[in-house]
Amino acid sequence: MKKIAVVLSGCGVYDGSEIYESVITLLQIAERGASYQCMAPNIEQMHVINHLSGEEASGERRNVLVEAARLARGEIIDLADAKAEDYDALIIPGGFGAAKNLSDFAVKGAECQVNPQLISFTQAIHQAGKPVGLICIAPAMTPILLGEGATCTIGTDPDAAAAIEAMGGKHQNCGVSEIVIDTERKIVTTPAYMLAGSITEAASGIRKLVDQVLDLA
Repeated sequence: MKKIAVVLSGCGVYDGSEIYESVITLLQIAERGASYQCMAPNIEQMHVINHLSGEEASGERRNVLVEAARLARGEIIDLADAKAEDYDALIIPGGFGAAKNLSDFAVKGAECQVNPQLISFTQAIHQAGKPVGLICIAPAMTPILLGEGATCTIGTDPDAAAAIEAMGGKHQNCGVSEIVIDTERKIVTTPAYMLAGSITEAASGIRKLVDQVLDLA
């Protein structure tokens, strides 16, 4: 049975992993007869957002691993303890946590830095010839995680696309229900809620991404 590493970035679209994207990913992995292991870095969130008001919850602090454990029903490990040889592929769902907690792309754009544990784990997966899938805004980290010249998509957002190009990546515009595949590097990306207007629209691309990642594994 193929085992997929799924890196989460908290819990909730505005300051963590996008919940629908994460659940659809896990569901599709399971429905394809594979297994998954959720993991997240044991670090503090950049900030906490009140998802009812959309405003920052001043003075509140949360831990990425603890919050991501909500999504994983407690079945989660510290990213620092993950070993690439235990997995056949890696998928990183979106949500602002990918751009705030796994990286600081939301703040610094093309000048962003990515969590060192995520870099080392992703590169170990990649160097072993295993596929990597990135969803929604997570593909913005592609040039740092997977090298200059890597092809990816975040949909059609011109600013994010320009930042990816400035970082050395190749951006390809893509519809919500489609995926972009860098065949040489085994990278699969899809826009999901960068473009999706509904959970079904998000699911259409995510299911294709998971299928492709499993086929490449």
